[in-house]
Amino acid sequence: MFRNAVVRSAQLTSRRFQSTASAPVLAQAEQTFAQLPKEQQTEVVKKLSEVMKADWNTVSVEDKRAMYYASYGAHNRRRPHVKSGDNMKVFIGVVGTIALSFTISTLVRNSVPKQRTLNKEWQEASNEYAREKNINPISGVSSEGYKGKGFVQHD
Repeated sequence: MFRNAVVRSAQLTSRRFQSTASAPVLAQAEQTFAQLPKEQQTEVVKKLSEVMKADWNTVSVEDKRAMYYASYGAHNRRRPHVKSGDNMKVFIGVVGTIALSFTISTLVRNSVPKQRTLNKEWQEASNEYAREKNINPISGVSSEGYKGKGFVQHD
C-alpha cells in the first residue's frame, strides 16, 4: 500500500514537470504583451488559443497567465484612464463647483428685495380676510376657538 502511494506521487510529480516542460509562448505577459506591436499581439493570441485547445493539464502556468492577460489585462482600450492625482482634481473641482453655486445663490437671494407679503402687517391682514370670508372653517383661522398664529410667520 505504501509502495502504491509512492509510485502514485512520483507519477503526479513527473506529470507536473511534464506540463511545465514546454517553453511558454509569452513569458511575463504583464510586462511584454502591452509593448508588442498590434500584429505581434494578434499572433501571440492566435498561438495561445491554439495552445489552449490542448489539454489544460499540459498547458504551462505561464501560458495560462498570458492568455488571461491577453483576454482581460489592462492594455490598449482596457488601460485605465485615471492617473494618479486625478482623484484630488475631481474632489477640488466638485468642492469648487459647490462653493461657486452657493455663492451665486446667496448673491441672487440677497440682491432681490424682500416681498411685501412677508411683513407682519400683511400676514395679520390675511388672517382678518380669512375670518371675513370664512376660509377653512373646520380647523383653520375661521374655526371657533382657533388659537394658532394663522398666516403670521414672524413674531
